[in-house]
Amino acid sequence: MPGNSQPRNKRVSSKKGATKGSGGQGKKSLAGRGKTLSAADRPWHKAYTGTDVPKKTKWKQEKERRAAAAEGRAPKAGRPKRPSTQSKRRDSDGVDVLVGRNPVVEALRAHVPGTALYVVNGTELDDRIRESIRLAGNRGISILEVSKSELDRLCQGALHQGLGLQVPPFHYEEYADVLAAAGEHPQPPLLVALDGVTDPRNLGATIRSAAAFGAHGVVVPQRRAAGMTATAWRASAGAAARLPIAKATNLTRAIQQAQQAGLLVAGLDADGEIDLFDLPAAVDPLMLVVGSEGRGLSRLVGESCDLRVRIPIASAVESLNAAVAASVALAEVTRRRLA
Repeated sequence: MPGNSQPRNKRVSSKKGATKGSGGQGKKSLAGRGKTLSAADRPWHKAYTGTDVPKKTKWKQEKERRAAAAEGRAPKAGRPKRPSTQSKRRDSDGVDVLVGRNPVVEALRAHVPGTALYVVNGTELDDRIRESIRLAGNRGISILEVSKSELDRLCQGALHQGLGLQVPPFHYEEYADVLAAAGEHPQPPLLVALDGVTDPRNLGATIRSAAAFGAHGVVVPQRRAAGMTATAWRASAGAAARLPIAKATNLTRAIQQAQQAGLLVAGLDADGEIDLFDLPAAVDPLMLVVGSEGRGLSRLVGESCDLRVRIPIASAVESLNAAVAASVALAEVTRRRLA
């Protein structure tokens, strides 16, 4: 049929030439890649147990070389270590800023190891600020003038009254030393223990009341409780610099040690079996245990106390603030001892 027949003596193959092959590379694509390595055999895995380290790529080597040249040091060999978050956390918590005119001047009078005194520009100088500047200058503490916004940032928005003192972490006394020192005091020992008080303002206010009513020390738990932060320092109005504060790893064990030392342990509890005003043992060696703001004394601590004391209050009020309850109880103890 015309149009469908092939012309005679004509080449019917393509003019593009022979098709290009794989050059023998197809056999390699069919070859297996071996077994899958376990985590212990992978040098880049954290579970690797061998001694080899993965080779660095050229761009990583060049990056380290440039960084080393800029700092004037030799580049590190081997696998770079991951940055430690623990060291950063330690550096960020290494210092604290104590704010407020009374707390700052009281801390300087008690020779709290401050490292810098911050004074806001334009602050009206009163006797407390002048004394703070004089005490800081005599002890060689740096005195820095800063803006209000800068001090706000350093103390995280706390009310500073234009004055702040940078201090290292609070130094807690050993509980055994506080207990022994209380026993050597001419007056009957009086200690205050806090059971799970998580508000630093309540902690500071309790320390202030304990110092005002002649207590010989305060004991706080190591966990699940507030510590001596700048807020607690301010709430104590500087009393934390004059009163020994101990941190107990186990409050129940600390209570048992106080009982072995001859102290009567009385826990404040709304359901206590004896009224505070009917407590003749207040004149004897005493440890007063104050519960947390919400649930009061924990079960183990309550069972470890020799007795539980309630504060008589009107029925319309459920309970008192932890710091207020401690103040009322300490005032009654002091009244009985001075009678």
